[in-house]
Amino acid sequence: MQATESEQSLSRAWVGLVLLIPMVLTGCALLLVGGAAAAGAGTVAYVRGELQATLDSPYEKVWSVTRRALADLNMVITEQEKDGLTGHITARAAGDRKVTLRLRKITGTATEVRIRVGTWGDETVSRQILEQIERRL
Repeated sequence: MQATESEQSLSRAWVGLVLLIPMVLTGCALLLVGGAAAAGAGTVAYVRGELQATLDSPYEKVWSVTRRALADLNMVITEQEKDGLTGHITARAAGDRKVTLRLRKITGTATEVRIRVGTWGDETVSRQILEQIERRL
């Protein structure tokens, strides 16, 4: 006896659901959804101690604004490296905490910014830095 088309469709749906459950339980679905959202400009996520944001602004502008934003926050830049697609800035915050920012050109009008404060991250300070960058844009 052969299964009808609706029975086959229902069977495929169950298989898909069974495969999706482990991802949901381990947080992978959030990563998949967040990863898809990160492709659009204007997204912000705090993941594993790092604040990740996609800004609606060209890479060169975000680079210069980021440097000024750190100065506004009395953070001293100790290292910086930049090419046409990516950039890396290391600075020191209050208490001599290391601040690392990584910038990446996504398109001509969108830039990804990743901010980590200290070894394990500090979401509050990371968001303050991002807010200062956004104020200057």
